[in-house]
Amino acid sequence: MSRPPFADFNLPPDKQDALRRARRDEWLSIFFLFTIIAVVGAAMGASQAMKAMWVEDMVSLIPTSAFLIGSYFRRKAPDDEYPYGYRRAILIAYLAGSVALFGFGLWIFGDSVYKLVMAEHPTIQTISLFGRRVWLGWLMIAALAYSVIPPFILGRMKLWLARELYDKALHTDAKIDKGDWLAGLAGIAGILGIAYGYWWADSVAAAFISGEIVKDGFTSLRNSVAQLMNKRPTDVTGKEKDPVVDRVCEELEKLAWVVRARVRLREDGDVLTGEVFVVPRDDSQLLDKLEQATDRAHAVDWRLHDVNVVAIRSLD
Repeated sequence: MSRPPFADFNLPPDKQDALRRARRDEWLSIFFLFTIIAVVGAAMGASQAMKAMWVEDMVSLIPTSAFLIGSYFRRKAPDDEYPYGYRRAILIAYLAGSVALFGFGLWIFGDSVYKLVMAEHPTIQTISLFGRRVWLGWLMIAALAYSVIPPFILGRMKLWLARELYDKALHTDAKIDKGDWLAGLAGIAGILGIAYGYWWADSVAAAFISGEIVKDGFTSLRNSVAQLMNKRPTDVTGKEKDPVVDRVCEELEKLAWVVRARVRLREDGDVLTGEVFVVPRDDSQLLDKLEQATDRAHAVDWRLHDVNVVAIRSLD
């Protein structure tokens, strides 16, 4: 037995508040990313590290936008054409962002290593600023220092909200924010290395930044494909199995009329859906018993939605 067809899913009140804060943080991220892109782009010059940082900031808009797209579609109720709803739209956006992140990271890494192997010496010229000649490297350092602050603060806020909402797209975005501010610090080290005569410091810093991009992109790509392939639910980091599957099974096997139970769940964005197969002791009042089991299964965790309880003769 299942809940009414085309049933919509509503977050608990405390989670709705967390979602509103997450949306606010993502819009703040977009605003600050545009300012960082403008500042870093204006001071970029011929530095490989600055170019890598600029591209990373551009690509960082993708996971942020993916979360906002998903938060919009999660409000759309199921209908005749999409009876399971629109919540998987966030997985599509998540996959697209992951592919872009991984591809850009590989391109920047290859470009940086090539310039390092070819021993290309970067030149940072001076510019005229308010009637005085100023080394552009100081402006680069100032731009990179600014690029560290917003992702450091917002990333920590998103990480907490991602755990609260159990949202992997938001968690990935928070991890990318961490990569952004680490990359900014690496970029500063690269510019200072050039100032002290270490020509290779710029390419090494760019390779480090691109390595962070590749790592984030590969992790995101692997997790997004796993979700689309209906992998068993995992925790918000994607590393450990989600205990909710075993909890649902244990809860239903506590029912006096259930002999055995087996649970099969998948992730649909931020919710869990699937089936529970139960072996009843007898067929008396079976519809009422299945309705009881359905309500009990949904009560295990707030993320459970549209879980169907099916009676079968044997699990063997």
